[in-house]
Amino acid sequence: MVRRPAAGGGVWVTVPPARLARWRDGFAERHGPVTTTSSGTEVEWLADDGAQALVEVPFPPLVGELVEHVARERTVGVLLVRKGGFAVGVFTGDRLVDSKVGTRHVQGRTAAGGWSQQRFARRREGQTAEATRAAADTAARVLLSHRLDAVMAGGDRGMVDDVLQDARLREVVVTGRLLDVPDPRLAVLRAVPYRDVWIRVREP
Repeated sequence: MVRRPAAGGGVWVTVPPARLARWRDGFAERHGPVTTTSSGTEVEWLADDGAQALVEVPFPPLVGELVEHVARERTVGVLLVRKGGFAVGVFTGDRLVDSKVGTRHVQGRTAAGGWSQQRFARRREGQTAEATRAAADTAARVLLSHRLDAVMAGGDRGMVDDVLQDARLREVVVTGRLLDVPDPRLAVLRAVPYRDVWIRVREP
């Protein structure tokens, strides 16, 4: 479980689907009876003592009760892109059923000036374009060969956006938060917490 400060107060916590019901029950035990209100994208648990847990509904819109919605098995595509490479996978539930990982070198920035800087910038732009094409080729090959319930993405937002500009991927709609991952490798893809539930907790 991850805890981090939330803008506007409180903290964000992440909870795996299998632990959501237990987390909700523990929240009620600590803070008293809970009133639930929900929309298609958020569920609020408001306790008698004023504590609030605001849940971001994964894979919106919410269908039925939250715990059942979260636990439902889905086929989800995951696209991870950073300067060091890319990883594309398809999960059914917790099982990685298809994947492809690639590496492409993109140089970092340099402090050199003049012509050296310009040559370096052109080389870096070319490397970035090549890496983007390779990631888009793989994303099209892997994601479009499955019937997906949702697609999630992670890594560098700019590079993810560039990959999704590819004409073959124009109908791919990414849902949820941008996943925070290191350079994509198979082990990173296998462990990506794409099903975790984000909850903002405010104490009374």
